[in-house]
Amino acid sequence: MRLETVIREREGAAFVPYIMAGDGGMDRLIPTIVELEHMGATAIELGIPFSDPVADGPSIEAAGMRALEAGVTLDEVLNHLIEGNDQFTIPIVLMTYLNPVFRFGVQPFFDRASECGVSGVIIPDLPFEESLQLFAGIDRHDVAVIPLVTLTSSEMRTASILEKAEGFVYAVTLKGTTGKTDVFPDELLAYLTRLTERSRIPVLAGFGVHRPEQVQTLGSVCDGVIVGSFIVEALHEGRKEDVATLIRSAKQVHA
Repeated sequence: MRLETVIREREGAAFVPYIMAGDGGMDRLIPTIVELEHMGATAIELGIPFSDPVADGPSIEAAGMRALEAGVTLDEVLNHLIEGNDQFTIPIVLMTYLNPVFRFGVQPFFDRASECGVSGVIIPDLPFEESLQLFAGIDRHDVAVIPLVTLTSSEMRTASILEKAEGFVYAVTLKGTTGKTDVFPDELLAYLTRLTERSRIPVLAGFGVHRPEQVQTLGSVCDGVIVGSFIVEALHEGRKEDVATLIRSAKQVHA
């Protein structure tokens, strides 16, 4: 409920930047979260590096490889969040693949995530229907399992997901991996409008967003946007003002 409430109460459109934990050094994790909160981010999607990231485009995959080469693990990330979560109030949503969760242990993972103050988790290689079975009997401590829906999702499957979804609905805007695109077709905008009208919880659009006008276009037809590749590249290259400009553009939606 906290994640839903924060998104609902945002100014303008919600803006959720994706960052890769450990890219640039684990000592940068908490300061980066604090900086993004001060810039006006609504929540943080925090990626856990993984060796076989099926949903990640080149920029995020490269960031994950840099983190893995530095020895970053899920356990280390959670420890840093526990030590530093008194420095920020912004909700954290973990983006991890299923194998690290299995290796950690499903119940211990949710126990530790809750202790860290994590509000939600995205597991892109775990179908939402299977997550309901896998986590049955698990005490998730109100950590939301965020579902993904796409333009290719059937009406029946989308309806089922919307009925059981929590936190927010992640609407994937590209038919492929993360990255950048220059044009979002009218078909997508109409789809996001319908999805948002049908959903009882917020709908955030992600994949491909990298310009202020795109943030404003998508933010006008759903509850907000998630931006990954652009944020990862900009932080890696030290272009913090570009990140701040993109976040500010979300606040201008519906102003």
